[in-house]
Amino acid sequence: MVDPLDRPSPVREGQGFDVGALATWLRPRVDGLEGAPELSQFGRGYSNLTYLVRFGARELVVRRAPPGVAIKSAHDMGREARILSALAPTWPKAPRPIAACDDPSVIGTPFYVMERVRGVILRAKVPEDLVLDPPILRRVSEATCDTLAEIHGIDWRAVGLGDLGKPEGYVERQVRGWSERYTKAKTDDVPQVERLGAWLDEHRPRESGATLVHNDFKYDNIVLAPDLSGVVAVLDWEMATIGDPLMDLGTALGYWIEPDDPPVFQVTVFGPTNRPGNLTRVEFAERWSKATGRDASNVLFYYAFALFKLAVVAQQLYRRWVDGLTKEERYAMIGEAVRAVASSALVAIDKRRIDRLGD
Repeated sequence: MVDPLDRPSPVREGQGFDVGALATWLRPRVDGLEGAPELSQFGRGYSNLTYLVRFGARELVVRRAPPGVAIKSAHDMGREARILSALAPTWPKAPRPIAACDDPSVIGTPFYVMERVRGVILRAKVPEDLVLDPPILRRVSEATCDTLAEIHGIDWRAVGLGDLGKPEGYVERQVRGWSERYTKAKTDDVPQVERLGAWLDEHRPRESGATLVHNDFKYDNIVLAPDLSGVVAVLDWEMATIGDPLMDLGTALGYWIEPDDPPVFQVTVFGPTNRPGNLTRVEFAERWSKATGRDASNVLFYYAFALFKLAVVAQQLYRRWVDGLTKEERYAMIGEAVRAVASSALVAIDKRRIDRLGD
């Protein structure tokens, strides 16, 4: 019988740290840590790194910035811990943070520690024995959409996140800022990215309002109940801020590959959204619109921007490979992903829709 729970694996080469030093720092701050600590690592993300530390029966999750990168907002462990500290008391899908450390001398980078939430995380590669038939995926995708709507309904001022971001001018800053990031990370000429950036600048809409936005909402950043009955937690809040919720909807749709999308789309699949039963992107947007009461009729812009942002992130990661800052072979192929993602956005723009893109 398949064990569906998300399990850690041995720590990857070059991403370990002194677990004894971590234990020494933790013991005065966390009760009940008995026995020698055991360290393992979750997932294969490209940004902040996530580990499991076991002290006997006690399990803690550690989030840290990747070694060798500048500690900017995307890797601000204290900020991420603060967001969870604000959300956890009133929103049950926020994992509870336990301790945070901004001293890089402890394990090499700042980090924070949170409770472990047990459940299923759907990644691009699904265990063969895990049953994901159409009825199950319909339920899971609907719960995922509803959870995003919940995030956008949180009273961010009331929970203490009033100074988290600057919502005024958010869309303009995002378009301009990601264009600048691409210029800084550029290695090769990719005309698809240039054309996409120009289109976004020309078609930028007015702000639709301000909510808490997660900014990286996708299947492998949510934890499902072991029986796949619903969402029990949302992970990876490193890029969360206050901004236009339609941008967050677009981000979710940018990760949402459909079964009949062209092959260039399938290259960038982040989870089993391309299996039968899932909501389509249009159904996702319509369900979110109904749940939030917000107009999503101009969803094409937000979808295209999400793909632009993914292309820029891929370029930043590829630049790390080009500059010799990482030796992991998987980074070497990311240059092709930059073209693939930007090309996907241009397909949608040219067809003026986010569905039936394989027609």
